Amino acid sequence: MDTHRLSDTGPAMEASPPAREQDSRGRKAGRRNAGLLRLRRLARGAAARTSRVGLVVYALALGGVLGLLSADYATRGGYPFGGTAIGSWTAWPRAGAFDADPYARAVNARRGAIPLAVGEGMLLTAAQDDEGRALDSRCSYRLSGVTPPSRAWTLTVTGRSAPEGAPPPLREGFTSTEILRDADGLFAIQLSPEVQPGNWLPMPRGRGAVQLSLRLYDTPVAASVSSLDRDSLPAIQRTGCLR
Repeated sequence: MDTHRLSDTGPAMEASPPAREQDSRGRKAGRRNAGLLRLRRLARGAAARTSRVGLVVYALALGGVLGLLSADYATRGGYPFGGTAIGSWTAWPRAGAFDADPYARAVNARRGAIPLAVGEGMLLTAAQDDEGRALDSRCSYRLSGVTPPSRAWTLTVTGRSAPEGAPPPLREGFTSTEILRDADGLFAIQLSPEVQPGNWLPMPRGRGAVQLSLRLYDTPVAASVSSLDRDSLPAIQRTGCLR
């Protein structure tokens, strides 16, 4: 009997080469799967970060656009704050003050206008008639009465957001030195798209809203707007409209 022959009940036989190869492939597949899982996690993390960054950029862009649009809307017409309503007129005693609000300064800068400083005069604007209806360039109005005491005054009409390239009107306003008055010192101005006798002020545009601006120079009311009342300002009456 061969003494070097192993019996069937001896120690376990060493793994065969095919088994070792299969085990190696399994370990490689496991490492490969773990790597894929890590890549997927990294990809999901990068996508989440990119999504957050995109939301932040979108929010900033949307806020910037809305801010610009709101600023444009607030400064396109007249002063948005600080006015004192007196009938159909609104007084702006601090539009040209040194400490005027940012919106007033933005409106002045956009218009390229030099406002009246406190103590120099007073600006009053009107965008509606005495019955509360918006001033329409297709309608005619009669401005009559008196103005508060002042060394001089000007009355102008402007169109809000008038189209660019439109021809300028024949006249944009009157001054206290050229206005025609009645024997009792009262005056009447006809604001109309059609030619009128007397003090005719043509509309600045064919259609749309318009605004009147009354500037009082060297006036005592600049010290206190509370001294103004409805009877001390010109009345604004609609006399007809074009169809």
